[in-house]
Amino acid sequence: MIYIHELIEIRGHHRARYQHHMTANWVPVALAERNQRCYGVWSTIGSTGAWPQVVNMWELDGWDGLVSNFEVEASSGRDQDPSLAAWWAVAADLRRGGFDRILLPDEASAGIEELCASGVRGELYCHEIVSVPPGHSRRFLDLVRRSGAQRCAEFGIELVGAFRTAMRSDDECVLLWAAPTWRAWGRFEASWDGGRLSSWRDELLAFGATWQRTLLVDSPLSPMRIGRQPAVSDRRPLEEITG
Repeated sequence: MIYIHELIEIRGHHRARYQHHMTANWVPVALAERNQRCYGVWSTIGSTGAWPQVVNMWELDGWDGLVSNFEVEASSGRDQDPSLAAWWAVAADLRRGGFDRILLPDEASAGIEELCASGVRGELYCHEIVSVPPGHSRRFLDLVRRSGAQRCAEFGIELVGAFRTAMRSDDECVLLWAAPTWRAWGRFEASWDGGRLSSWRDELLAFGATWQRTLLVDSPLSPMRIGRQPAVSDRRPLEEITG
């Protein structure tokens, strides 16, 4: 698989509307026209990062799937798919812009269909963007799988996906962890400072990694929350969406 990872800056009080517009109004089109699956749509907990912010992830079938996606988007020299134009016109009033990455998963990361079938879901998620020494992103992901995932699992924190950022110098990774409860997350965080995870923190620092961890919660139609891809039947008028 290959993934598009998006950090979206929201206008004012429009986050819920934007998320519904993304999941219910765009995902069925993206599936039909691009075989682009929604991996997740989340809200950032503002006290841990930028706000109001949404994180989107999209799953495609490798580089060929990404190429096909971009061919649909930019065929005949245009810079926007006509099917996306009407959606974009509405979204422009709901968001200010964003920043995207192309992510490559490690071999142990499951696709969204497998995650949904397995019932993987967190009450919240830890979303980490990690900088590592250039050329060492693969080694870092191996370290996380070999050592970090087991240590975090002691607190009920499950590694959902481990990714490295493409189109740069192999110096950035993205990790997504599922926490079963807020209290489990609290015990996990407390253990980084002098507790059982302090040795893992030291191992990361010795590797040369620096990281920013923010907290996410599922949007109402995020696939891991509902166990499937959003469908046309999920659509509601945006003016009805509040929160």
